[in-house]
Amino acid sequence: MSKATYPLKLPASVKAAAARLAREDGVSLNQWIAAAVAEKVGAVETAAAFLKDRAGDATGAGLRSFLDRVPNAPPAPGDELDA
Repeated sequence: MSKATYPLKLPASVKAAAARLAREDGVSLNQWIAAAVAEKVGAVETAAAFLKDRAGDATGAGLRSFLDRVPNAPPAPGDELDA
């Protein structure tokens, strides 16, 4: 596995919390941060893949067609926007 370095600046409170959690997990701060970043990357990529799959062949034009069928009427009671 190749590795790259990245200078990271964190707020002191975040670094302190991360260091505490790393100690509790019995790993270095560097290992803990690398695992946290990998976890976030995995979550974001999984969500993106899910949403792309869920969208299927949907297009903006399809959404516009759907919205064009909405009647031009005042909102139902309770659905009003606060001004």
